[in-house]
Amino acid sequence: HGGLFCDKNGNIKKPFPDKPYCVDGTGNVGCHNKAPGNIAICQTVLPGNEAMLIPTDVQDTATLAIPGPEYWAGTAAHFYVNPPRVSPEEGCIWGSSEKPYGNWSPYVLGGNTVETGETFIKLGWNPIYLEPATPFRDEKPTFSIEVVCDGDGCNGLPCAIDPSQHGVNELVGSSSVGAGGAASCVVTVPKGGSARYVVAELGSKGSGSDKENNQEGKGDKKEDKPEV
Repeated sequence: HGGLFCDKNGNIKKPFPDKPYCVDGTGNVGCHNKAPGNIAICQTVLPGNEAMLIPTDVQDTATLAIPGPEYWAGTAAHFYVNPPRVSPEEGCIWGSSEKPYGNWSPYVLGGNTVETGETFIKLGWNPIYLEPATPFRDEKPTFSIEVVCDGDGCNGLPCAIDPSQHGVNELVGSSSVGAGGAASCVVTVPKGGSARYVVAELGSKGSGSDKENNQEGKGDKKEDKPEV
């Protein structure tokens, strides 16, 4: 799959021997969790088997590992967003259709930074959540998520999923339909800019739009760039 290989002598081999195992992400996209409890965001292993095994456990704020143009084959990062209070141990696995966790979590994210310095970030419904065989496919998730940019210059806003306002597979703002009929939106973050995904539980004190708090976090301590 493009990942690590164990040869006949039991030695680990990389498909790109001149590069390190991990590289820094660009550091300009984060997540702000306004829901009670944690949010487990699970990144897929790429290159590798593309399972959602790389956890980011967001208690308050965290930086997501968005790759730059030098990353393997110029690929983007892909993430699954579990409901509030699902642990990484329970949510960052393949899972099953018994629960809306892991591969069956309701929302997906994606992002990459290109050579011009612009960053493209995606928010969408998970096609697996919408499949006819998924028993909860018509159930609205109990949490919302929106893209908020820190400063001016972003293109593609608003871009949000809010089940308190809309139904399954619907978004706030312009959207397009992709694989499996899943709706998504894409925001372009300008060079030097930053953005975050804001997650809130419906009906909690932290729910609602984060636009009025768009200046929030600008003076916060800058986090280290996570590794991809």
